[in-house]
Amino acid sequence: MSITPSQKEQFLVITAMGQQTTALATLLTKLCMEHRCLVVSSRMSRHGTCTALLLQISGNWDALARLETSLPALAKRERFTLSVSRSTPLEERPQALPYNVFVTAAQRPELVAELCTFFQQLEIELEEMFSFTYMAQHTGTPMLNLTLTIAIPAKTQLSWLREQFLDFCDELNLDAVIEPWRPLH
Repeated sequence: MSITPSQKEQFLVITAMGQQTTALATLLTKLCMEHRCLVVSSRMSRHGTCTALLLQISGNWDALARLETSLPALAKRERFTLSVSRSTPLEERPQALPYNVFVTAAQRPELVAELCTFFQQLEIELEEMFSFTYMAQHTGTPMLNLTLTIAIPAKTQLSWLREQFLDFCDELNLDAVIEPWRPLH
């Protein structure tokens, strides 16, 4: 017997950007707690002087409505930008295998877009994307490190995909690997 999510539980996705990392996280998580909402998932990262915080919140419709109502005033008072969207859990997803893609290459403006386009053309969903740039220690060359978590449809032949991906990377002179996703713990 499968268990369906409670009709009363709903989801809200909050994206906030501001200057103060810890204060931003503290303000929003406390506000969620005060409105009896649960932080289901979160991501926070610094991008120069800007901090981006992404929260998925769950709760009943009343708690989420009260939280939604209180967010704009908090954002204005604390000087951060805010975006709020209602969300639903992913229902039926096709069978897919989670894989990680690791890429290291000389930085070029079009590189991330080319990699995203490659997977989009193969109808492979991006689940997560993390990248950063740095200067190579010995040469001073601007470099890119990119990590993608992708969902490969179960019907896709993995050896064929690896071959396509490696050919693509060879054409663009990328050092890359594609391997099964593994939990961190």
